[in-house]
Formats: sequence, C-alpha cells, structure tokens
Amino acid sequence: MTALTWISLVSLLAWLWLLLGQGFFWRTDQRLPERRPPRSWPEVAVVVPARDEAEVLESSLGSLLAQKYPGRARVVLVDDNSTDGTGDIARRLAEAEGSLPLTVTTPGEPPAGWTGKLWALRHGVELAERQGTPVYLLLTDADIAHGPDSLADLVSAAETSGLAMVSQMARLRTSTRWEKLIVPAFVYFFAQLYPFRWSNRPGTRTAAAAGGCSLVRADALERAGGVAAIRGAVIDDVSLARLIKRDGGRTWLGLAEAVDSIRPYPELGQLWRMVSRSAYAQLQHSVLLLAGTVLGLALVYLVPPVATVIGAATADWPALALGGAAWLLMTATFVPMLRYYRLTPAGALLLPFTASLYLLMTVDSAVQHWRGRGAAWKGRTYG
Repeated sequence: MTALTWISLVSLLAWLWLLLGQGFFWRTDQRLPERRPPRSWPEVAVVVPARDEAEVLESSLGSLLAQKYPGRARVVLVDDNSTDGTGDIARRLAEAEGSLPLTVTTPGEPPAGWTGKLWALRHGVELAERQGTPVYLLLTDADIAHGPDSLADLVSAAETSGLAMVSQMARLRTSTRWEKLIVPAFVYFFAQLYPFRWSNRPGTRTAAAAGGCSLVRADALERAGGVAAIRGAVIDDVSLARLIKRDGGRTWLGLAEAVDSIRPYPELGQLWRMVSRSAYAQLQHSVLLLAGTVLGLALVYLVPPVATVIGAATADWPALALGGAAWLLMTATFVPMLRYYRLTPAGALLLPFTASLYLLMTVDSAVQHWRGRGAAWKGRTYG
C-alpha cells in the first residue's frame, strides 16, 4: 500500500466516525420541540442590541414589534452608539398601530473587559427588568427577522419542555453565489463542532446556542451570573449556553423555520471577515489547536478529492477507492443542509473547496490576532 492509500484509509475512517459517532450532526431534523399553549402566557422582554443597523432595522425590528403574542411583551432596543440613525428609525417604527411597546436606549461606550454587544445586552436586560417582571428574555440580533408567531412558539416550547434556554439558528441569506457557497457550510461546520443532539441532551458537556435568537428564562440567567459572567466573550452565544447548562438549566438548539437573518454578505470578503473574526477565538487562541484544526481539515476534507484524482491518474486503485468512498460520505452528509437552504444537492461536491476557504479563514484569524487586531466588528477590536 502506498502512503496515499494509507492516508486515504485514515480519512475514510474519520468520515465513518463523523457519520455515526458525532451526534448525527449532519441531520437537519432538530426543529422546535413539542409546544402547547400555556395556561397563562408569561411576560416577555425582547432585547435587541443594535449598532449601525439602519440598513436592515425596518424589516427586523418591524417583525418584532408586529409579534402576535397573547401575553404581555415589550421590546428594548439598545442603540450601541450608532452613527447612521438607527435609534431614530426604531422610534419611527414604534409609531405603527398595534405595535408592541418599544423603548430605545443608549448604554454608552463599553468599559474595559466588555464586548460591545454584551455591554448593550446587559444594559437592555437591566432596563427591561426595571420596567416589569419578565419571566423570559428574548435576546435577538438587529439583523434577524421573525415570523409573526415566533415569540409565541419559542415561549410555548420553553413552557412545554421546561427549558431554561431555547435557541434557533436563523436561516442565513443565500442569494449570491458566494453566500450559496459559504453560508450552508458555516452552519454545517458549527453543527459538527456542537452537535445539536448532544447540546440538547441534559447532562452532556456539549452546550451551544445561536446568538441571533435565544429565549432565556430571566431567573436562570440571574442564577448563572447574568450577562456579566461572559462579559468578554467573543463567541457569546456558546458561552451563554454553557453558563446556563452548567448551572443545571436545560438548553435546546435547532434550525429555524420562521427566523431569518437578513444581513447581506454578497462578496467573499464580507463573508471572510464574518468567519475569521471569531475563528481563532473558537480555538482559544491556541497554536496547538490551530495546527490540529488545519491538519484535521486537510485530512477530512482535502485528502478525499486529492486521493481520488491522483489515484485515478496513477492507477493507484486502493487510493482511488478509499478516497472516492470518503468523498461520497462527505457529499452525502452535506446534502441535508443544502436542502434545508433550498439549494441544489449537486453543490455538495464543492464542499472540499469551501472547506479549503474555511481553512484559510481560520489561519487568517490567527494572523490577525497575532498582529493585534483580534476580533474586529463595526469599528471595535477585541483581543
């Protein structure tokens, strides 16, 4: 057996393990759990941190203000020092007849040790709790549009299943060719790192959430130390889920059906920055984890097509067979995610190319960190 054959064998074994032993991460059937209308609808406060979101706010905030929630609910938009009129747009939207009550507030610049989003969230949560006694807090981003029954569905799921946190991965935009290539893989890789089934199972170490749409019990958040407990987290959604689950709360994460991200990423550069700003933080800024990730991505995603092509060109039939089998498994596991995004399954054959881009984004994230630029977002940089 040639060296290429041995490497191809290891790659195939890795794919067999990923297929069966990684929480069936590739399946897309984790949707909102069973939900029944509660006897009495608990009070909810919706907290939206927003920084320079004038481009998307009319659709996103408008969808929140139009929620058909049977109980008492209000919205707090935290204008994080925007310079594009975000706060003025929010106030205008609140004048629509039948809208939920809206408060627009500004927290000031975040102190040292805080990320801007979490400083805004803390400010919004504290204001919401001064205005009333919310049982639940819906933490949602300013680029997320919700279906009219989204809030009621989230609360029903939490009440029915006794969940301290219910989070939905918003369906990201896939309009341009780059979005179609990069976005489904982003969710696919996230699910591979944090299999939803494992995260949703009580007693497991895996915990994850999607920051764009997370309903949290206010008392569970307080017991876990509040937003201040994760004040410097760049990947705040996963950090919050770990916080809640470690304190004994049940968490749930799944794919959304009526929650959509409307932020456009039409060009590769925009998508690149979206991924690279937090990739090295995901690796805990560890050179060893970075090296392992690069080698792992190469072995799992790049070896199969390379072995298939070289094996066919050199008549190395074992390498061809093993590499082809691994590539087939890789392609099959990606098809459900493409179907969820309503894209052609044939695009799964391009996953090795997409993975190579993610490999480069991860390396670039580390390089930016070493240069002192850290995780940059809307004019702020975090080390």
